[in-house]
Amino acid sequence: MTDTASRTPLSAAGADTGPFAALREQLLGAAAAFAADGTAGSGPDPVADILTGMVDDVDRALREDLEIFPVCHHSPASALAMARRLREKRPKVVYLELCEDLQPLLPELATCKLPVALQAYATEAGDFPASWAPLSVVAPVTEASAEYQAIAYALGTPGVEIVAVDRSADHVFQWLPKGDGGRPAAPRDAGDAADEEKGLHGDSVGVGMGDLRPGFAELEEHLLHHGKVRHWSEWWDQYVEQPLAGADYATYRQVMVLIGSLFRRLRPARGADHDRNEDRERHMWTRMREHLAATGTDPADCLYICGASHAASRVEQFGLASTAEPFAITPRTGTAWNYGLIPSSHSSIEAQFGLAQGAVSIAAAGWEKALRTHGVEPFRLAKGKGKGRSGAGRGRKAAHPPTAGAAAPVEDRLGGFLATPPQPLGLDEDELLGWCVDIVHLARRNGYAASTADAIAVYETSVLLASMRGRARPTPYDFEDAAVTCIEKDSVPGRRDVRRLCEILLGGDRIGTVGYTALPPLARDVLDRLEPLGFDLTARTVRRAILDLGTDPELLPCSDLLWVLHRLAPELASPILGARRLGERSVQESWDINLGREQRALVELGYEGVTAEQVLERRLRRAAWEPRATAATALVAVEEAVVLLGGGRLADDIGVRAVELLAAERTVDDAPKVLRQVRRLLAHYRATGTPMPRWCEEFVATGYAHYCTLLPTAFKDDAAGTRQIAAMLGFLFGMESFALSLGCDRTQLDLAVRQSHPERPDRTALLWAAHAHLGLVTRDELRERCDALLDNPLVVPAFPRWTTGFLHALEFTPALTPFVVELLSKAFGRLPDSVLLPWLPVLITTLREEAAELVPLLTREAGRVFPATLPGVDGWTPPWSARQAAPAEPAAPSAAVSGPVADLLAGHPGTTDALAALLGLDPAWPAPAGPPPGDSAARDLLARHPETAEALAHLLTA
Repeated sequence: MTDTASRTPLSAAGADTGPFAALREQLLGAAAAFAADGTAGSGPDPVADILTGMVDDVDRALREDLEIFPVCHHSPASALAMARRLREKRPKVVYLELCEDLQPLLPELATCKLPVALQAYATEAGDFPASWAPLSVVAPVTEASAEYQAIAYALGTPGVEIVAVDRSADHVFQWLPKGDGGRPAAPRDAGDAADEEKGLHGDSVGVGMGDLRPGFAELEEHLLHHGKVRHWSEWWDQYVEQPLAGADYATYRQVMVLIGSLFRRLRPARGADHDRNEDRERHMWTRMREHLAATGTDPADCLYICGASHAASRVEQFGLASTAEPFAITPRTGTAWNYGLIPSSHSSIEAQFGLAQGAVSIAAAGWEKALRTHGVEPFRLAKGKGKGRSGAGRGRKAAHPPTAGAAAPVEDRLGGFLATPPQPLGLDEDELLGWCVDIVHLARRNGYAASTADAIAVYETSVLLASMRGRARPTPYDFEDAAVTCIEKDSVPGRRDVRRLCEILLGGDRIGTVGYTALPPLARDVLDRLEPLGFDLTARTVRRAILDLGTDPELLPCSDLLWVLHRLAPELASPILGARRLGERSVQESWDINLGREQRALVELGYEGVTAEQVLERRLRRAAWEPRATAATALVAVEEAVVLLGGGRLADDIGVRAVELLAAERTVDDAPKVLRQVRRLLAHYRATGTPMPRWCEEFVATGYAHYCTLLPTAFKDDAAGTRQIAAMLGFLFGMESFALSLGCDRTQLDLAVRQSHPERPDRTALLWAAHAHLGLVTRDELRERCDALLDNPLVVPAFPRWTTGFLHALEFTPALTPFVVELLSKAFGRLPDSVLLPWLPVLITTLREEAAELVPLLTREAGRVFPATLPGVDGWTPPWSARQAAPAEPAAPSAAVSGPVADLLAGHPGTTDALAALLGLDPAWPAPAGPPPGDSAARDLLARHPETAEALAHLLTA
């Protein structure tokens, strides 16, 4: 189904007497001959309608008072015709098919190295669905494009105004279909867009001028097959670009409108793209009428530059003489848009608009060659100025008066152009030989075993392919195919294949750069503050910066900024040596700085704030106050604020927010993260001597009461994991002393533990460990319970789950480490293989993912218990087995102990008897013992020689 003559055609009288009457008769005759062959059915002839409608569209566009210049985006032929026409007509007003809100960016192109892209960017979706964020619209600009010639002419010529008339970036998203998320589909033939150069535009919506491509896949396939080409870009270059490069303006204009009309009619009718394009045309004509009415400019002094398909528009607002009502332009939404320029590249443009790989590079090379061949002097913006003269305007007066007067009569140039074959261009042997020699040289540098014989083969194959495809001379596409065939053969020795080498040879993938003055304030601030590093940060190479902060402390601000940039956009700056953590600053740092290559990320960062620190503060606040924020995410934001921004009020505000989030939580999913973060922050404040913030005290007190309340429920909640419950207990036991000093009641914890009645084995093990930590269960009783589990054959299959619970218990009671090592040893020794072998992978995974910080404890305890040498293992007996093998024997009654203390207690037994009665013991006293053996000899010796004892007594009493 096609969009045929859906509008009212020109009158029959006008059709018979117009300049295209002869061409129309020829086309009608061809349609009649086509119908006579039996290929057309009864009723109206659609072929005749399409052919005559195309001629009507051309006639209608050329009769319009406002001169319409049809173009194809990134087309050298369009750029050549534009440069010629601008010098001839010298219009005072240039209407450009470009988003109207991007117009203020045009003067900044003078400071940039093309290609670059005009960008409208919104960090937040605003009134659009949140899943669309961030919103981005880009309009790439290359030197080999008609729009750049018009921009350079308007900005470089005093008294000339350029007006962007297309819908705004906000309307681009307003008019997107909302069916599949509203985002446009991936571009056709975009290839692998993951490469660095192809990803310069990201997931932006691309807007371009003059997208000419068949709407029917069958039509495109038919043209490619009969044109003996591989892809659309090659067909366009051979059958449109080359014939129109040397054509006069009238011929160019009529042919482009004809092609636009053809592709406009041969496409699915009333599709979403069709309606959107018609609304764009209504918008542009409405804006042009408003500008002409407001300024009173003569339409003869204006030029309307648009895509060829828009030049063949049949909307009711088309033309200045139309009496239709102006198009109702809806107001923009409340979305906050930011505007700037970002670097672009040929491969990015190809991926964005579905062009063949290398098509834009080949077009750029063709543009340079066409300038030399046809002697056209292009318009260029003066570098380093916001609005300068074009290269062609230097040394001349400001502007010629336009050659207006009476409009030139319309003449039929289509008939002759369509009936006359293009003049064949001779073979440029020097150019082709240069390509062949250079590609062999380039291939050898990239690891290919190429030789002079390959250069000859590439030359001959190029000529052969051109002849087979009906071309008088080889095109760059023929040369690429020949090079791949003759050089690449079976394998690619390096990163670049031969087709990529051909692109480099024919001009390479040029990558643009945004000038310093065109950068947003944040980007300029970053470049200025990193200037002490002493090298060019705008270069597209990775720069290695080595910072010795001990020797050169003035580089500390650079280090602080680099860490902030690494947090905001890791691709801009990557640390090779050094770290920045709580309480830790490296004395020496090494950085890979990539500001030049990743200029787009730096520019988009500038849309969020004036300085990098401001952007980081906004992001941290947004993370803490977003609807899905948790206490854990808020604590992470606090840590980043302390590390990167020095804490202060920002950290306090986010800390208060963390207290609110913790009190509002009804689950314990983030308990491990909360415990880890609050431990780190408390340790930092205590180690640095910084006064403990008020919010930290509130967080600990709130968390103590909060987790005491949730603990009994969490033990029975199937959604809560063992790790989460262990983290809750870790918070309660680890922060207990701090919480009690803040006025919390320990009775809350006792009641919470006593009210917990888990049913799953791992949680029961956690509860037992908590009882042991609180002193409700002794270590021996805990050991007896576990031994009973191992002795029970009904419980043995579930014993690994008990062990897992005790492993997690080390989070809050590291004193159980010897017991856990003992338990693991018993499990390895006594569990049957049917239980042990499936459990081992689970145990390893648990230790690696959930208890990695506990592995050193277990390893250290195992090293203390187990023998260190292999021979020692043979005779080694586990300590716990030795205690069980040799139970303690009851102590035999011993004789009464003599001495001053024993004599005192025996002489006054009342206190001891009362204590024994209180403990339920028999207050029986042993018989008095005689002097201990061996004491008589000592006494006899002291009695015979008392001098020493008397001297000692005198010394002590003196």
